[in-house]
Amino acid sequence: MVGATITPSWLERLEEQVNVDVDWMDPAFIQSLPITPHDMTSNQVHVHAQLENPINRELIAKVAREYKDRGWLATYTRIAVLLCKRSIDYISGRVLLQVSPSEAYNGEKVLEHARLYAKEFESAGISKDRFCIKIPSTGPALSVCPILQAEGIQTLGTACFSIAQAIAASQAGCLFISPYFNEIRANLDLTLWPNVEDPATQHPFSARLIQMLETYRRLYKETGKQQPLIKNANFISAKEALAQGEIGVHSATVSKEVLEELSKLPYNDTCLPGSGSAPKPQYPGYHNTMTTPKRLQYLARIDPLVSDWDGKLASTDIDYLGNNGAALEDAIKADPIATARLNDALQLFVKVENKSKVLIEKAILEV
Repeated sequence: MVGATITPSWLERLEEQVNVDVDWMDPAFIQSLPITPHDMTSNQVHVHAQLENPINRELIAKVAREYKDRGWLATYTRIAVLLCKRSIDYISGRVLLQVSPSEAYNGEKVLEHARLYAKEFESAGISKDRFCIKIPSTGPALSVCPILQAEGIQTLGTACFSIAQAIAASQAGCLFISPYFNEIRANLDLTLWPNVEDPATQHPFSARLIQMLETYRRLYKETGKQQPLIKNANFISAKEALAQGEIGVHSATVSKEVLEELSKLPYNDTCLPGSGSAPKPQYPGYHNTMTTPKRLQYLARIDPLVSDWDGKLASTDIDYLGNNGAALEDAIKADPIATARLNDALQLFVKVENKSKVLIEKAILEV
């Protein structure tokens, strides 16, 4: 009908409030979205899904033939980079790959794998401003990020569940951090999922997000040093993703399933508390004047995840990276939530990585 208006989807409205990243490595799916995602994130789970996809069988065999004498990890790394290359023209920003989780507590191995990714990205014609390496937020892993930064390799501190981890990522010079809104176990057991009506105020992790944002704003004001941009991730429902604009994170890393849900939901500005969030700044960062919305300010003073919280935030005066990240490891051990969620994430990624290793070693034997 001439003159008829098309109601935008919630995904399009979310993109007006926060940068939307696609958490899936499928170029056909990315092209089907009503928006152009900013970054394409991934992890061992997403890479393995593509390794098992029959459409990539020829790619795997080709790389296995070329790299068979270099071992499974070099082969895996090359394939992962080439999978990124297939999608990079359909996003506006960076592709992200995660270093081996089995070496998350070995700084030298983290450094070695990150450099290997960078070498393969260069070989594939992907410049340093188009990729970023995901580093688990352990003490030893984050402690090598300044070396990568000095080499022009940008990093993201992933599996970031505490203020201490966020501060350490700042000291490490990370471009981004990636907290997980929900714990990994909630994806596998929905009885653990806090399926609340108003995620911005009622979700138990929202308080830590607000505290990370306010800590970074203060550090930027005090030092003038740009702080890591926050890419919040692991949303189980559309309404959790929709809350991110009001919370004030810079990016929402959204799974295939939630992106599909958001794409189908027609926009209605009355269906979510706080949905009238201000448009995102043209240049995200801590130099703008964004502050915590009034209705969320109380979250800076509570931690629903800790029943006996003393109200004290991790200190920004501690060197969390020295001595192989010893102070950060101590801080994580003192935080049962960060300890459990970091362990769960790493265990999942190691389990899937081992499956990828078997698949690739089989492919090498067959060529």
